[in-house]
Amino acid sequence: MAEKYPQPGWQTPEEKRPLDEPPDNTEKCPLDEPAQQTAQDETPFLLKTEAEKCQKFPRLKEEADRQHRQVFLTLKAKIEQKHLEELRRETFRQYVGVKTWRGNIQACLIYTLMMVMVCVSIFGGVGMFFFNIALGEDFLFMPSTIKPPSHQPLMADRHSQGPIAAAPQCPDEENTHRFDCYPEVISTKEKCEARGCCWKLPDSSNGVPYCYFPPSYPSYSLGEVKDTPLGATAVLTKNGTGPYPKDVQQLTMDLRFEAEGRLHLVLNDTANRRYEVPIETPTATTKAASQLYEVEYSHNPFGIVVKRKSNGRVLLNTTVAPLIYADPFLEMSTTLPSKNIYGLGEHRGPFRHNMDWVRIPFWARDQPTAAAQEDVTNLYGSHPFYLCVEEDGQAHGVFLLNSNAMEVILQPAPALTWRTIGGIFDFYIFLGPDPNSVIQQYWDVIGRPMMPPYWALGFHLCRWGYNSANRTRDIAQKMRNAGIPQDTQWNDIDYMTNHLDWTYDQQKFAELPDLVKDLHDHGQHYIMIVDPGISNTQKAGTYAPYDVGLKRGVFINDTNGNPIVGRVWPGDTTFPDFTNPITQQWWIEMAADFHKMVPFDGMWIDMNEPSNFADGSTHGCPDNNLEKPPYTPAVVGGSLMSKTLCASSQQHLSSHYNLHNMFGHFEIIASHNALVNIRGKRPVVISRSTFPSSGRHGGHWLGDNKSAWKDMYYSIPGILNMNLFGIPLVGPDICGFMEDTTEELCLRWQQLGAFYPFSRNHNELKAKSQEPIVWSADTQKAIRSALLTRYSLLPHLYFLFHRASKMGETVARPLFFEYPMDSNTWGVDTQFLWGDSLLVTPVLEKGATKVTAYFPNDTWYDFYSGRPVIGVGQNVTLEAPKDTINLHLRGGTILVTQEPATTTTASRKNQFGLVVALNRTGEAWGGLFWDDGDTIDTEEQKAFTMIKFSSSRNTISSQVMMSGYAGTKDMSLGSIRVYGVAQKPHTVMANKQPVDYSYVQDAQMLSMNNLSLPLAKPIQAMWA
Repeated sequence: MAEKYPQPGWQTPEEKRPLDEPPDNTEKCPLDEPAQQTAQDETPFLLKTEAEKCQKFPRLKEEADRQHRQVFLTLKAKIEQKHLEELRRETFRQYVGVKTWRGNIQACLIYTLMMVMVCVSIFGGVGMFFFNIALGEDFLFMPSTIKPPSHQPLMADRHSQGPIAAAPQCPDEENTHRFDCYPEVISTKEKCEARGCCWKLPDSSNGVPYCYFPPSYPSYSLGEVKDTPLGATAVLTKNGTGPYPKDVQQLTMDLRFEAEGRLHLVLNDTANRRYEVPIETPTATTKAASQLYEVEYSHNPFGIVVKRKSNGRVLLNTTVAPLIYADPFLEMSTTLPSKNIYGLGEHRGPFRHNMDWVRIPFWARDQPTAAAQEDVTNLYGSHPFYLCVEEDGQAHGVFLLNSNAMEVILQPAPALTWRTIGGIFDFYIFLGPDPNSVIQQYWDVIGRPMMPPYWALGFHLCRWGYNSANRTRDIAQKMRNAGIPQDTQWNDIDYMTNHLDWTYDQQKFAELPDLVKDLHDHGQHYIMIVDPGISNTQKAGTYAPYDVGLKRGVFINDTNGNPIVGRVWPGDTTFPDFTNPITQQWWIEMAADFHKMVPFDGMWIDMNEPSNFADGSTHGCPDNNLEKPPYTPAVVGGSLMSKTLCASSQQHLSSHYNLHNMFGHFEIIASHNALVNIRGKRPVVISRSTFPSSGRHGGHWLGDNKSAWKDMYYSIPGILNMNLFGIPLVGPDICGFMEDTTEELCLRWQQLGAFYPFSRNHNELKAKSQEPIVWSADTQKAIRSALLTRYSLLPHLYFLFHRASKMGETVARPLFFEYPMDSNTWGVDTQFLWGDSLLVTPVLEKGATKVTAYFPNDTWYDFYSGRPVIGVGQNVTLEAPKDTINLHLRGGTILVTQEPATTTTASRKNQFGLVVALNRTGEAWGGLFWDDGDTIDTEEQKAFTMIKFSSSRNTISSQVMMSGYAGTKDMSLGSIRVYGVAQKPHTVMANKQPVDYSYVQDAQMLSMNNLSLPLAKPIQAMWA
């Protein structure tokens, strides 16, 4: 760890007075005091001019010349020092990839003007007057008898609060390297300069800030860096006044080398305790023995630089703009090594972010994705994590553990600014070095995702507007009759009595318990929606959720200590405080009471941002700094209270101001615990609002989308982002939630939806029906085919979820995760992979019967036919008839399949199969994880079976790693397909016995059929 980092270019060196300040002259001008008189009546300071004095008293002229020469030499030394510092800054700027703000022209100009000054200085104050005019106020030289003119203080507006100072030195900074000094909605030259910042109109107006930080803007200085058992610590001291009130005067930097690929940086208030995010994170006890990173500092102003040790690449460089740390406002900027930035959710847009001055807000909000603008609309969850793919394919990630309202600014330098209005700066930096490793390191901090029950991976069906239990049951029966797979039937809010939680309509849904029993009898499951808002207008003693909750104090309170009242579907409502353990127990009890009437299998929790049809409350919000902070991020609605609760309302752990983004997260935990307590099995909780570590307890659907082709495209970046965030059980509303779909759109979406990790069709009350059974026979056939393909691949999908929960691997992932050095993959978000091998290429355009797919330079096979792809390493045009979604298998893979049925309950009883895709060396690998699909912690109980498969030298082998599942004895292998067999074999055997086989020459596919090989024992199949 080096402390001698080059000086940053945005501030002057420590212990050196900036040259743009008036010099503090310690030497008297020779004419300031009377010289020794030669005659009693001669008084030189009564002479009219300086020239007369010099003529009358030659000794005074000589002394004045000597003094002026001394001043010149002193100033010359300072200029040379300034020039040296400029060279050091230029070297530093080139080192971190940022151009200097000032060149050498100024220094040359100063030298020239100094020579002019020497020539004219002997003529007295006239020379100094012109010298000051020439150099301007930033370089002021004058006799000490003349005081610099005082600056009239500029009046700052309520939100500027910035330093009042002379106009700063404003470098002619490139547009891309400006860091916004006035992020409020409206800035003016007057407001900007009152804040002590630079104002200059940019070359273009595409988001470039007019008002930007000058080099001398106040920041922090770094004290002595001391070693600790985990890394290093130091104290940061504030220099000057920042732009927002309540500057934190002293910070503690805690730098922890927690793991080889994980660096933890915490900046916290030294004197006062601040709110910190209440989630569980790992606690390191010793410093990592080796690290992939190096850390260097700038002392004054403070900055930190993190480099990749292997190549010296700068990954994080905070010296490019001042650190701001006030009670309501924190800001830190950094350069980035590339423009390949992913993550930063939840937002709608392409997978790779636009870096052209994009401001991304984070504040959970009930905002239909269909109405969202790309990147700039805050949606349901908050995930302040980004993944950066560097120019050589290596990758790193950064996570800010902060739950307050915030925004991230992306600019084309490339650079990034974190800006939040509460909490602390708690950064984790992950060194990878590949994308998969970055995600594993991130999940080590936030926790790996839960292992879902097997049935959760089947197909789900719902709509708002069934309007009766009988209609719901009729849909499920028609799906069975059509032979279309379905595992779970859902109900939206129309099942409730007047939209009241934990009730069901005793007229329209009187048969709901019978409906659930029928589903269970057919090996299916039932999930219903539950909203957090609890009605407070029911007659006392008639609605237990409110009566009991009020008595126990489970609701969020306003500033007067009374339950805050908003308005949602049932009318006026109160809101549970899920951060309170008492509330968690109350939620379990309410769910248990309802489960006795309607034995549901999972919970769908909606409106939990939390959503509020009123702004703040039915009575508004107080006028205080939590409701109207000095700065509000660019959230939809313009205020923190917009369509949610008052920020100043109080919860068990802190204010809603701090906990708003975690409301859904704590409800997921409460619902997860309720299901475990009631059913004693693995829970399924699907939530709209999420936060880092929510994936440990549940899944997510992507919210209120629209029946549109563009929305179908956006679903792919949506599921990829949530996989980055540790929530792999994710999917959108297939066919779209809002507005009417079309048969073609719904068919293509159902084909794509068959490969979402979480697959559910759902739409709104006013839209026409879009269940698979409402379409033509041909469309039903195509949907059935896609879903049966999914069901045949469920053993592989289950294996991927097991690896996610135990190994930290994503389920759905982008191509660049497997091919990070192939720059063509960095922007691909119309295709995705299941795991590392199954490539999904959907049709995303109306009327298309062909689709363009990118195939990295590897071996690829058509999943259905086994034919190899010709033309890898490039885009390939594929046929895409309406009855097919393109799937391709990567060479080197063994997929475990199963004969599909229309429910997972039925399909789990069928024989297994293998699809073996040989790589260029004729090898392949795969695996199977199997248990009863429902029991909690089967690994801990050793109640699972794990089988490893491999293929090499024309031989496929299995190895039983663990055989703890009681049903292993009934598991058998019924078929094997091998892709990439160049010649027709003359002998094919399994476990040393000849088998029935077929071979397709043009596809180079070998099929072994009618097998019955017990999986509980090792298997060996070979061909020659």
